[in-house]
Amino acid sequence: MANRLHEVFGSRPVLCDGAMGTSLYARGIFINKCFDELNLSQPELVRSIHEEYLQAGAEVIETNTFGANAFRLKRYGFQDQVEAINRAGARVARQAVEQLADKQAGTAYVAGAIGPLGIHLEPLGKTSLEEARAAFTEQIRGLVAGGPGVGVDLLVIETMPALNEAEQALLAAKATAPDLPVIVMVTVDEEANCLDGTTAELAAARLSALEPDAIGINCSVGPATVLTAVERMSEATTLPLAVMPNAGMPRAVDGRNIYLCSPEYMASFARKFLKAGVQFIGGCCGTTPNHIRAMKSAVRALEAQKTSVQTTVKEAIVTETPPPPLAERSKIGRLIYEGTFVSMVEIVPPRGIDTRKELEGAASLAALGVHAINVPDSPRASARMSAQSLCIQIQQHAGIETVLHYTCRDRNVLSIQSDLLGASSIGLKNILCLTGDPPKLGNYPDATAVFDVDAIGLVNIVNRLNHGLDIGGNPIGASTGFSIAVAANPGVPDIDNEIRRFAYKVEAGAEYAITQPVFDLRILEVFLKRIEEFRIPVVAGIWPLTSLRNAEFMKNDLRVSVPDSILLRMQQASSPEQARAEGVRIAQEMIAAAKPMVQGVQVSAPFGRYSAAAEVLVEVLAQKAKPVPVAANEGASVGQL
Repeated sequence: MANRLHEVFGSRPVLCDGAMGTSLYARGIFINKCFDELNLSQPELVRSIHEEYLQAGAEVIETNTFGANAFRLKRYGFQDQVEAINRAGARVARQAVEQLADKQAGTAYVAGAIGPLGIHLEPLGKTSLEEARAAFTEQIRGLVAGGPGVGVDLLVIETMPALNEAEQALLAAKATAPDLPVIVMVTVDEEANCLDGTTAELAAARLSALEPDAIGINCSVGPATVLTAVERMSEATTLPLAVMPNAGMPRAVDGRNIYLCSPEYMASFARKFLKAGVQFIGGCCGTTPNHIRAMKSAVRALEAQKTSVQTTVKEAIVTETPPPPLAERSKIGRLIYEGTFVSMVEIVPPRGIDTRKELEGAASLAALGVHAINVPDSPRASARMSAQSLCIQIQQHAGIETVLHYTCRDRNVLSIQSDLLGASSIGLKNILCLTGDPPKLGNYPDATAVFDVDAIGLVNIVNRLNHGLDIGGNPIGASTGFSIAVAANPGVPDIDNEIRRFAYKVEAGAEYAITQPVFDLRILEVFLKRIEEFRIPVVAGIWPLTSLRNAEFMKNDLRVSVPDSILLRMQQASSPEQARAEGVRIAQEMIAAAKPMVQGVQVSAPFGRYSAAAEVLVEVLAQKAKPVPVAANEGASVGQL
């Protein structure tokens, strides 16, 4: 494929502009304003900044449309003006270029700036790749509206934190504006890797495979790291390279973030970029017309010439380590695979450091024949001992396998990977992937929630680790070998959304599911019917009620479906002892009725009453474990079972 940038610029160095937001902020536009909307409300202000960059020597100026996509504009109420804002951005930049042409000889070009959507995409977020591509497509239509000489001359996809988002933007550009050259740039961290963990080499190879006209790095943590990253990129592609770094890391000075890299410092790196083979050079956050002017002088002085550009790419080599079969990963994995009806009991970590009660309870349950202990991760956003710690203690002292509940509430994607690698290395092989209760439900409602990903994204992370890859696609060596469970709530009011999310979890790699407490068999039957086409083994949650108040709490506070007939039975109990006994009987009835439909039960132990959980399971434990009928696993693949 002919490189369209090469046709326009040849192989000579090309200087681009610097930051738009920095200049707007310097002119009194506060950061809580929508900078992109200024194309409509203050076009003269935006145009004056474009003109300053052109006068400083920039040959390519970017439109003021970095955040002009529907997702980012929605924060300001402008989501219905995507096309108008982008069209105006192209028009304002075009006017600046035409005014320059009238004043002096030379030609400048308008690049349509396309920034990230500001959200997580699948597999780590709720937004699908198709939705992301549609948002980029909408923005690009505005940038190219009006055709040649009116819309933009090329497209610059920039500051992409994740490779899959960069790929969707690039696919949208090629489909929407196939005749325009496209530069696509990712941003990197201190280690010169993309923010999703992808190495610079792998990013270069994957992006090059989609045939943009140039690839590169922008924003990031300053020119030094960008130089390292682009040197690594050059090893995996022969496409033209582009760099537009920040003016270093910002520093807080009198309450304001200030970028301290001088124009001379940026100019010195412009020379280094050219020696590294970079063709397109500009600036990002913190750079001003003064920086671009100094970089222009450096480019002229060096007079670097890039050799002829080819479009061949080197194939990225990704070493994947498939996980062992489910039956070989853990005892629970083997039982699930074999179709055995499994029994689990939930033990909540203590609020302090004394685990004697929990360990004694686990040991007694193990002696009765319970298959595994489930350990929640600070349920209801309460401050408790870590679930991982209690899991290890139970396995070491009680000799029974555990299922670690793991939530996304308290951890970013770096911490998630660290925790999971550590958990695997110390023998925790069963993970229940959960989004987690928000802090407002707990005893520290002002605590900060993370939620970098939700349960669907977490399943994707665990599944990648199971295949020997981190979330950036980098090899980690051996498979983590987790058996992957997910939660399901058959009684949620929006059952269509629950079914849709459950399907995503299965697609992401879930191998079995554990439901919320079941009190209404009709709801469970409907749920199982709805998931037949993508069904994996399902373990029913069972909760032995302790009182009418407990039943009302389940129904009204936790939004669990508790039929009126159950409430009436608990109401008729004449003493606390009778109420607890009635709760056990109800739980036993639920197990007996649900057993033909599911592949196991998880019994909770309300208020640490492990004897009540054992009593609920007495009939199950008394029977010799038998495989459940094949029909109960219908729809699951061999790998999932």
